[in-house]
Amino acid sequence: MLETNFANNLFKNPFMNASGVHCMTVEEMDQLAKSEAGAFITKSATIAQRKGNPKPRYRSLDLGSINSMGLPNEGIDYYLDYALQKQEEQDVPIFFSIAGMSPDENIQMLEKIEKSSFKGITELNLSCPNVPGKPQAAYDFEATDAILARIFAFFKKPLGIKLPPYFDLAHFDAMADVLNKYPLTYINSINSVGNGLFIDTDKEQVVIKPKNGFGGIGGEYVKPTALANVRAFYTRLNPSIQIIGTGGITSGRDAFEHLLCGASMLQVGTQLQKEGVPVFDRLSRELKEIMTEKGYDHIEQFRGKLKEM
Repeated sequence: MLETNFANNLFKNPFMNASGVHCMTVEEMDQLAKSEAGAFITKSATIAQRKGNPKPRYRSLDLGSINSMGLPNEGIDYYLDYALQKQEEQDVPIFFSIAGMSPDENIQMLEKIEKSSFKGITELNLSCPNVPGKPQAAYDFEATDAILARIFAFFKKPLGIKLPPYFDLAHFDAMADVLNKYPLTYINSINSVGNGLFIDTDKEQVVIKPKNGFGGIGGEYVKPTALANVRAFYTRLNPSIQIIGTGGITSGRDAFEHLLCGASMLQVGTQLQKEGVPVFDRLSRELKEIMTEKGYDHIEQFRGKLKEM
């Protein structure tokens, strides 16, 4: 009922973790592999290991979360070694995330992946809002065009890119024009809404340490923005470019709405952090219940078919 075709692969359901959540270590990724998630993705890797921003750098909120993690990770070799081992043990391909600190670092990591025996799907994160001094690359359309041109001059394996949220129709148009020039496998929309601020009124202070309390907002707070971005790109991108919907998925109904807007796969971040890997079983059950109520036997009967007034 929930089987999903994505990047020429069949997944048992559309759910997976968002990179950065429950995927830092081999132990956490093994838990994802054994869970009811349809797929999973590694932590966004840099060339070298990073400790990330000082703690506290994550805070759970009533309707979501705020974080300024700063890309803590074990380095590309750690995750690539794991991915190569895991792909020999299972049929479902692993999603592999990278987030270089510069275009040259991204190129260096993609060259390593291209030369390796990795058969999975690579995701290039162009949207991390939580590294001090580093802008979100995907807000610069010319820079995004330039890096994609460099990448596709040599990279032949499946590649998706993770995007920040956009808030202007002209920006959807401009980014879609860039993306449609390249043989992308997918886009992932959205990353957290960057540089929000949450205040502890009792203490009269911010709740995370990095960047004077500014951090990426996730969870229920961002769902309307996430749905808008998924829908905007679904109606603008070449049909060959699929969409992973991310942002505010806490229930089967949220998942249904993302799929209705045009997403093919779904990533869960804040709710996975709060609930742990059992969240995937619950979300799958709730999505099935909604589909049964509406008389749908499979996702493609309604995916992308949001009605307008």
